[in-house]
Amino acid sequence: MVKRVVVLDYGSGNLRSAERALARVGAEVTVTSDLDAAMEADGLVVPGVGAFAACMAGLRRVRGERAIGRRLAGGRPVLGICVGMQILFARGVEHGVETEGCGEWPGTVERLEAPVLPHMGWNTVKAPAGSVLFDGIDAATRFYFVHSYGVREWELRPGDGFAEPLVTWAEHGVPFVAAAENGPLMATQFHPEKSGDAGAALLQNWLGIL
Repeated sequence: MVKRVVVLDYGSGNLRSAERALARVGAEVTVTSDLDAAMEADGLVVPGVGAFAACMAGLRRVRGERAIGRRLAGGRPVLGICVGMQILFARGVEHGVETEGCGEWPGTVERLEAPVLPHMGWNTVKAPAGSVLFDGIDAATRFYFVHSYGVREWELRPGDGFAEPLVTWAEHGVPFVAAAENGPLMATQFHPEKSGDAGAALLQNWLGIL
C-alpha cells in the first residue's frame, strides 16, 4: 500500500529535495500548506532551514503548529527535519533573542560551541538500541548536517507522556541531539534528503511506521 505523505510548505525548507527523496522510497508526496491535506496524510514531514524565529513565524502563518499538535494528539506520525526538528522544542535562542517554539518537547535550541561553525558536512551518529529510524543502518554510516544551532541537553524524561524517547546523538565541538523518536513524533537534525542511500534507508524506515 502506497503511503501518502505531505511535505509542509510554510516558506522554509528544502521542499523539492524532500519531495524527491520521499518519492524515491515509494511515497506518494504532496507539497502543500493546506491544513486539511496535512491532517489527512499518512505522514507529515516538517522541513526547515534558516533562523528559528523566521521558521516559527512562517509555521504560524499557515497554522502548521496546529496541524502538528492535532496529528500528534491522534497518534499520527510527524517527521521534523533540521530546523523543522528544532522548532518542535520549547524555545530557540539566537543572538540573545528567545523565540517560543511548538513546545512538543521541552528544551532549548542554542548555538553550538565549536571551533568552526556552521557544522557542515558528513558525520556519524550514535543511535540507541531499538531505534526505528536507524534500524538496519550501520553505526559507521554518515549523514549530512548543515547547522550552527542544536539541542545540547535532552530534557524529556520517561513518564512524561509517551514511552521512553529514543535519542540519537552526534558531536561537533559538543554533543547535540542528532535525532529523536518519541511515539508518533520523530525528527532529525541532519538532512536525510541530502544523505544519499543512508538518508533513503532512514526515510524508508519512517515510511514503515505509517
